[in-house]
Amino acid sequence: MAPMKAAPMRPTAKFSISFGLVTIPVAAYNATDSSASVSFVRIHTADGGRVRNQPVCSLEDIEIPPDEIGRGYKPGDGDTVVPLSDEDLDALPLPTAKTLTILAFVAGGDIDPLQMGKGYYLGIDSPAAAKPYVLLREAMERHQRVGLGKIALHGRETLAMIRPMEGALVMQVLLWPHQIRPMDGVLPERQAEVAPNEVSAAEALMDSFGELSEDDLHDHYREALEEIVAAKLAHREPEFPAGEEQPAGQVMDLMAALQDSVRAAKRSRGEDEEAEPRSGRTAKKTATKKATATKTASATASKTAAKKATAKKTAAAKKTASRGGRRAG
Repeated sequence: MAPMKAAPMRPTAKFSISFGLVTIPVAAYNATDSSASVSFVRIHTADGGRVRNQPVCSLEDIEIPPDEIGRGYKPGDGDTVVPLSDEDLDALPLPTAKTLTILAFVAGGDIDPLQMGKGYYLGIDSPAAAKPYVLLREAMERHQRVGLGKIALHGRETLAMIRPMEGALVMQVLLWPHQIRPMDGVLPERQAEVAPNEVSAAEALMDSFGELSEDDLHDHYREALEEIVAAKLAHREPEFPAGEEQPAGQVMDLMAALQDSVRAAKRSRGEDEEAEPRSGRTAKKTATKKATATKTASATASKTAAKKATAKKTAAAKKTASRGGRRAG
């Protein structure tokens, strides 16, 4: 049986990128698939019936059909709601409604990851867009910069970042700076202090980590959940592969935990468990050097003493021989 072909992606929006006097018509496609994540439905625990969210009018207390649902804006903290039609939104004097104007080019590392939002693939929307599309992509790759601009998507203006990726352009929606909450009350008033040898041990642990594997990027939670569901439908116990249990409880000896972690990481990769972290190797080398120096000094002293004793014996023998010669004469 031939594998099913994936449905072609449909653009969620169309607009133009303004790069100085260069205009690039593009189509935006969702880069992420929310349906691939684990999701649950709400049920009535007494009988398993679905609990649905029904669109009900607060004034008439009746269910509203989808074609009668529109947008409204609530100014201030009052109860007043102002209806807004599609025509009202289309009439907004926003240059970003149909165009993403690049305002600056910055290093990608300058973007706070907290601002990162949904991602979109950008494809060309006309044959004439092919050359300027490639031009912008290659210029950003060579200059190692990303573009920042503003665009109105789904009735809202948002910051956006454009960057090259694997031969294409990708747009990342960014949160506004005022949408990032301050860290008030997050950090303790008194910071914990760590010793230099503890930092060295933590660095040795970081060095012991390997590259990410395909198994690391696998959604094991979803797989296990599907096994539980299959077991319930088949009226059997779920079957899970035996896994290594993670130690629980509070770590009291930080250094011991770091060193044990290094050994465990090396064991998992089949490396020599006797190999010690950088700090341990340094200490052992120092001790070895001291022991070698002590042995060398001791051997040198013994040789010197032996030479002196030999010299004394030779001098005494010469004197005895000299006296014997004079007596014979």
